[in-house]
Amino acid sequence: MRVVIGEDSVLFREGMAALLQTSGHEVVGRAATGPDTVTLARAHRPDIVVLDIRMPDGDEGITAAVEIRSWHPPVPVLLLSQHVETRQVVDLVAGGAIGYLLKDRVLDVDEFLISLDRVAGGGTALDPEVVRRLLGVARAGSVLAALTPRELDVLALMAQGWTNQAIAARLFLSERTIETHTGSLFAKLGLPESRDEHRRVRAILAYLEASKS
Repeated sequence: MRVVIGEDSVLFREGMAALLQTSGHEVVGRAATGPDTVTLARAHRPDIVVLDIRMPDGDEGITAAVEIRSWHPPVPVLLLSQHVETRQVVDLVAGGAIGYLLKDRVLDVDEFLISLDRVAGGGTALDPEVVRRLLGVARAGSVLAALTPRELDVLALMAQGWTNQAIAARLFLSERTIETHTGSLFAKLGLPESRDEHRRVRAILAYLEASKS
């Protein structure tokens, strides 16, 4: 996989590059600012951009991510952050091929690489802490009031990017049971039957949107 890294910390940037190269990926560009990351991504058209959500000028990272995701075709982006920041990533999640992990998550190398592959393949990967924060905000409103506690658990894992099979394993339930829960929560959120995965993204957005106000 060809990767561009945007990170203002030299130590973290070089450590990330070494990790990716050791794992068999090719780092085709490294940048310390948002604009430079955009320039490298435009020049190399990598399979994915790994990008710090905040760089020298505050919102540089998220601004760069929005631009990169607006291209045709858009380039997948995996955002990294030291702290949970949710309001600015809501619109990005709608398009898929986006991840948002806390930097501590990189310490779990296997989990990080799984998330990298998932995002590069067009999926989503949201840090569990981000999901918990968003879910807590949404529970305070009426968006998810109709969902049961178990359906909320399923939705939270869905937001992290897990498949029904993986969710079943984590909740110690059968895959058929998870399918029942997902069907129920889709119905309660007013999401009609669909042949693609957009319905999962829209279900996730049901509570992401609740965090914007």
